[in-house]
Amino acid sequence: MNAITAPRTARSVCPHDCPSTCALDVELIDSNTIGRVRGAKDDPYTAGVICEKVARYAERIHHPNRLLHPLRRTGKKGAGEWRQITWDDAFEEIVARWLEIEATDGPEAIWPYFYAGTMGHVHRDGIERLRHARSYSLQYDTICTGTAWPGYIAGTGLLTGPNPETMAESDCVVIWGTNAVATQVNVMTHAIRARKERGAKIVAIDIYRNGTMEQADMALVVRPGTDGALAVAVMHILLRDDLADRAYMARYTDFSPEFEAHLKSRTPEWAAAITGLTVEEIEAFARLVGTTPKTYFRLGYGFTRQRNGSTAMHAALSIPAMTGAWQHRGGGAFHSNSGAWKLDKSIILGADLGPGGRELDMSEIGKVLTGDSKALKHGGPVKALFIQNTNPMNVSPEQGLTRAGFEREDLFTVVHEQFMTDTAKMADIVLPATMFLEHNDYYRRGGHTRVLYGPKLVDAPGECRSNFEVVNELLRRLGTEHPSLQMTDREMVAETFRRSSFGELDEIEKTGFVESNMPDEEARFGNGFAWPDRRYRFAPDWDAVARLKGYTWVCDPSEMPRFADHWDVTERIDAETPFRLATSPSRSFLNSSFAETPGSQKRQPEPTVFVHPADAAALGIANGDPITLGNRRGEVALKAIFFAGMQRNVLIAEGIHPNSAHRNGQGINTLIGSDPVRPFGGAAFHDTSVWLRRG
Repeated sequence: MNAITAPRTARSVCPHDCPSTCALDVELIDSNTIGRVRGAKDDPYTAGVICEKVARYAERIHHPNRLLHPLRRTGKKGAGEWRQITWDDAFEEIVARWLEIEATDGPEAIWPYFYAGTMGHVHRDGIERLRHARSYSLQYDTICTGTAWPGYIAGTGLLTGPNPETMAESDCVVIWGTNAVATQVNVMTHAIRARKERGAKIVAIDIYRNGTMEQADMALVVRPGTDGALAVAVMHILLRDDLADRAYMARYTDFSPEFEAHLKSRTPEWAAAITGLTVEEIEAFARLVGTTPKTYFRLGYGFTRQRNGSTAMHAALSIPAMTGAWQHRGGGAFHSNSGAWKLDKSIILGADLGPGGRELDMSEIGKVLTGDSKALKHGGPVKALFIQNTNPMNVSPEQGLTRAGFEREDLFTVVHEQFMTDTAKMADIVLPATMFLEHNDYYRRGGHTRVLYGPKLVDAPGECRSNFEVVNELLRRLGTEHPSLQMTDREMVAETFRRSSFGELDEIEKTGFVESNMPDEEARFGNGFAWPDRRYRFAPDWDAVARLKGYTWVCDPSEMPRFADHWDVTERIDAETPFRLATSPSRSFLNSSFAETPGSQKRQPEPTVFVHPADAAALGIANGDPITLGNRRGEVALKAIFFAGMQRNVLIAEGIHPNSAHRNGQGINTLIGSDPVRPFGGAAFHDTSVWLRRG
């Protein structure tokens, strides 16, 4: 091992589940040690700015509690009793148990389970080869994008939009349903640049007055689950006041007399009663976007994590289609570029190995593991889990069911992780994993336009092995033959780039990226939208969305609203559960990641919930009191923090703390339902009814 003689800086990419996917400059102290992490100044989107969590990444990669060796459980599940074993012993036991389960229960009894703890495709998606090689159960990915993406595609036909860097050229930026200051700091970089250079107005729409709203010129605090009502009321005003671009709609949309008649009753007074906004606020927002052609709508995930999330996304997206904002550079709407990449990931996924087994919904893991016949697709039980890149014991909905499932003695669980997470604590075997600076991968920017290469920069500590290495070794020992098993992770990146016609990795590495930006006019659908008739759909064809993306219906299609609308299907508040809870992102954590780092723990040392002072007074709760939230799914203990920046009967719990951080050991997602969100599944993390009491 050669030490680096003097600190130097090397280029990398943030790997975490965030739309920004920032380009990084990493200070290298020696071949094992990093120093400061900064945003790359020469990257046009990152523009030298990264979130404070990643800036402190040395805290995470060099944390004393990192997993360093394979471990075998010796006591009761969750008791924390372990014995160090060798990698060879671990592989032998895993393969032996899997082969036994295949023989007795069938291959579908084994479920590889993962998500986006790393956004690098080689080390995130390579787990799919296990399913295809062995016919293990497939995974229906719903937990993050299941409601947002269909709603956007329902309008445009393609999940893309104008380059987010063009926000800086806007005259109005609408940041809707995302606390960009906490979760997408680069959005604020370009929005504030537009304000400084062009006098642009920034509008923030959310369910509580967060850091993004504090920087906005207009801040609209709506009741959770009512964004669709605001959107259709805005369109009512645009038509009423002749602010709609009827010529644009006639050429590029399916606008019809029926839709106009539908909007007649969606008055600002009607929307005010639903959203909690004043009529004046709704009118002012409509006038602003109706008289500012170059308005850029940055639509986030937050307002789609409701049971009406898909229709809310579609309704908000419909506003720029009515104003014609798409015509102008610096205008239009954006959620994700994830539909625009032309990546050939076939060798990573290994689909040529076989079709895989039944498809199980990842958001229903609790139901799956506790034997719900519908969740199991009326098949046999899951007898083995292999988990990478996610922490379902902490982040999945309906934690009571998830916990009960993981506690099953007949469930053989292997977790490949960086820390002893709540999920790792429930495993039979825990394997130590590398972090992003310790392996090679590439990263696609859902939030903007480049595919970036992230090289290995330092050696991994202890016996840590990468996701790619572990999956390959398991496949070899299971008797699989495939070209991917003869490759290194760098060679997998290179081969994927070749198949995608990106060029050779040796050349790409010189700049560190492949630019995949669409021409601006194409990104703004300047020649028509992506549906066969080239028209934006105010009247969405949800079945066409399902066919286009391979989505699975979870409701009768006839239940869906015909036009862009507010759909009143959120979880009801009533006398028993009179509060609506949203589990919003924290500035300190990224889902459950970073909960272990000192900087994050200092900023947010314990689980809290924002309570409106008037609601607290009615219940005799003082600021800082211990409180309990509950519903039919369970109870969660937190500390009350008074906060008047939201509407009455709304509660906000920021961040996902480890379950053990709560006084009763139950994490916040205990309260969240796992019922599949219409039309195609998903988790309604911001749509939960609860009671609140002191103590």
